[in-house]
Amino acid sequence: MNSDFSRIITLQRKERKISQKQAAADLGISQALLSHYEKGIRECGLGFLVKIADYYNVSCDYLLGRTPEPEGKTITIDDIPDDDGNNVMPSPEVITFNRRIINNSISLLFSLAQKANSITLIKEVSSYLMLSVYKLFRIVYNANPKNDQKLFKIPKVIANDSANAIISINEADIKAASSGIPIGEHDCVTDTETLYVTTATLSKDYSEYSASLLNLIKISEDSISKMRNDPEPDASAPK
Repeated sequence: MNSDFSRIITLQRKERKISQKQAAADLGISQALLSHYEKGIRECGLGFLVKIADYYNVSCDYLLGRTPEPEGKTITIDDIPDDDGNNVMPSPEVITFNRRIINNSISLLFSLAQKANSITLIKEVSSYLMLSVYKLFRIVYNANPKNDQKLFKIPKVIANDSANAIISINEADIKAASSGIPIGEHDCVTDTETLYVTTATLSKDYSEYSASLLNLIKISEDSISKMRNDPEPDASAPK
């Protein structure tokens, strides 16, 4: 069984606030065996996979990490575009798919910040995202030396590092505000319960955007895992 199974069955149990002892009793196995499944020490059989999927009312594909959505659905353009790393130009469908999940995930993030009722949180999230897009645009713009730098009032030599500095402050202020810690005259989230999120509340409260966010998380973490497990060779290393 892959590592997603142990992680996801633990997540589902904890989100429902069910004790391990109670879940084991409901599933007709010992607590020790369930503990082994949740820790990835033991692999379960197909029968138990179906049983625990029914218990949590989720799909088997979700428990196996094949889809990020508990119901087993995936947002697709026909099927989720597959980037096999062959450096072929992405199709218009792939580009549309990526833009869609990014835009929807940002919309969900703003909805969550608005729900928390913190002016600081909304402003700092906005600044963080705007400056990140600004940085990316300048990188692409600067690639062609014929592009006139007079489009910008901040000199190229200091723009990127200055944006990074503000983004770092944005991130610090977001962490403080979302944790209920006011900085200076800034407000903060007064009830962190407004930021409580489960797979169920995502689907219920943000039905328009939740699928995009769950897919964005999966794609991002697949990318991180691939990079950490299969790093690119160091071109400077001696052969």
